[in-house]
Amino acid sequence: MRLVFFGSPDFAVPSLKKIYETKQEIAAVVTAPDKPRGRGRKLLPTPVKSEAIKLNIPVFQPVKLSDPDFRRSIAAIKPDLNVVVAFRIMPEWLIDLPKLGSINLHASLLPKYRGAAPINWALINGDKKTGLTTFRLKKEVDAGDIFIQRELEIREDDNFGSLHDRMAQVGAEVLLETIAGLEEGRLTPRPQSMDGYCPAPKLTRETGRIDWRKPAVDVVNLIRGLSPAPGAFTELRGMRLIILEAKIGNEGSPSAAGIVTSIDDKNGIQVACGKGAVLITKLKPEGKRAMSSAEFCRGHIIKVGDAFTF
Repeated sequence: MRLVFFGSPDFAVPSLKKIYETKQEIAAVVTAPDKPRGRGRKLLPTPVKSEAIKLNIPVFQPVKLSDPDFRRSIAAIKPDLNVVVAFRIMPEWLIDLPKLGSINLHASLLPKYRGAAPINWALINGDKKTGLTTFRLKKEVDAGDIFIQRELEIREDDNFGSLHDRMAQVGAEVLLETIAGLEEGRLTPRPQSMDGYCPAPKLTRETGRIDWRKPAVDVVNLIRGLSPAPGAFTELRGMRLIILEAKIGNEGSPSAAGIVTSIDDKNGIQVACGKGAVLITKLKPEGKRAMSSAEFCRGHIIKVGDAFTF
């Protein structure tokens, strides 16, 4: 089949590579425009564009999908199918352009976690399982008829980074199954119900602020869901700290939420929560590199009784 691939971030790269390795023809890749990134604010391509260039696939980077030149160029390709992985909301004309329509790979078991950040919210909410869904795109976001779903266990030691990478690989396989099934005419989508629906809204800066008044398990899940980036954060005497790794600590004697209750050179910094305590084992002071709690304590004055803000 003749395909157009739509995607931008790292999550979409394994899918692009897997499809390229098959007999399918990727006529073009559509991705976001280059953006300034990093400390030097150098103009850099999306991960999907970088991979497409390696594979010698033509790339389109429209600022607006309504751009007339882009519309003419895509229409001239006459794709059989649009394949979408982690891309922006698409207009109806583009969704309906191919004869087989457009399919999307989403990183949740829809209708759970419709939205921009399904992997993060599954971890933040303490879920034990998640999964991948391929579905037919329609105007309403993440609401189309479902082709294939694949369940995936969330491991106790998973954070956003590890779960993201595993789901990207499994998702690529699910996407290949879907494309093959559509080509062979053996896949019939089923309507997506609203049973179990919950949103996965875009992350904001405030999403990452640690509220030490919450139970320790909720604080640990927030840290897992935002590590290694964008990071859950707190402040100590005006210094912003991104907490990268933590686990449930010892109950100990009751203390006010946010208070440092113990400091262990080997294990980390223990902080009281609304219920229980959290042991911080790895963190990153703003503007500096990531380090263990022990290393942080050697370079900064921190003592029992200090208070993290929330």
